[in-house]
Amino acid sequence: MATPSKNMKAFYKQKKKNTTGGITKSKSSKSTKPAATDIAQLPHGVSLDLKDADIEEEEKALREFDMNMAYGPCIGITRLGRWERAQRLGLNPPKEIEKLVKSGKVKLQSLFDGRM
Repeated sequence: MATPSKNMKAFYKQKKKNTTGGITKSKSSKSTKPAATDIAQLPHGVSLDLKDADIEEEEKALREFDMNMAYGPCIGITRLGRWERAQRLGLNPPKEIEKLVKSGKVKLQSLFDGRM
């Protein structure tokens, strides 16, 4: 009887299939994969224009608010509605968020809107 290691090697031996029909590709050719920032790969509503530092800081603050579960769930409610609910419940949400949302420069929907 053969040893167990030989049996396992024979059992799991795999052969690579040549799906190119005998044509081999050069390994030195450059890949034509799309860049990670390709517009088709970005989530809906995400802009590539991140040059303005103020907008970047505002979005960062809003993302932190969306991710903080201390103010309650954020699915199915606008950011302003969530902020107002947290205020009514005495959870002391940041005043900065209220100002940002009421300014109209940012999206009213949370980070998770349409993803859940």
